[in-house]
Amino acid sequence: MINYIYDGSFEGLLTAIYEAYYRYEKPENILANVNLQQNLLAQNIYIETDSSKAEKVYTSIRKKISPQALRHIFHVFLSECEDIGTLIYRYLQFGWKVGKDIDRYLSDDRVLQIHSISQKVAWEHHRMLGLIRFQKLDEKTYYAAYEPDNNITGLIAPHFSRRLADQHWMIHDLRRNIAAIYNQREWILTDMALDKPIETSEHEEKFQQLWKQYFKSIAIESRKNPKLQKQFLPMRYWRHLVEIK
Repeated sequence: MINYIYDGSFEGLLTAIYEAYYRYEKPENILANVNLQQNLLAQNIYIETDSSKAEKVYTSIRKKISPQALRHIFHVFLSECEDIGTLIYRYLQFGWKVGKDIDRYLSDDRVLQIHSISQKVAWEHHRMLGLIRFQKLDEKTYYAAYEPDNNITGLIAPHFSRRLADQHWMIHDLRRNIAAIYNQREWILTDMALDKPIETSEHEEKFQQLWKQYFKSIAIESRKNPKLQKQFLPMRYWRHLVEIK
């Protein structure tokens, strides 16, 4: 059994798929080298990331399959689920056979698995747009911490670069120690680990208390339903919500 091993990046994955298409040997799996488990029965072939090869695969997916298929595989990549490289590889193999109609084959496991994971990522992306809570650090900068299930910071940042275009802000994924940082012109993704708690401005606590009072005042005591609330808003998101924590 042959496994192709890539560096964990999206470009690395596309490069591995390129090599799987053009090389003589055909891999059983395409795996990221992060937390890779050794298998004595498998032959691991390490694939070096090549931007030009990745670009060719990217263009081929968009033109020969569909832009929607490209969006699906990127969402699946951001899910960080186990074996995403293999799932994407098999989905694309099928896609290059059937073309733009691939997403109609929902009875096919290769398509169904991709759709299921992509939908979960898209749903969390949409949900987090309403759950991000910014805190004021100083006169110029706002900071928001969160811990999403999927690696969606790069999906969220464009929305806030338009919504808060006149502010400096940071959206910090504490689970992955990465952050989107915006300077009123552009945003970038960067590694960011905290070695001490974030210090907010002197007025931030007052604004948080006002927000909590507002949240409490609009609640209807007789209509409280904690079970339903947890169903629509899982408790794993509560930690960073000012009105709940």
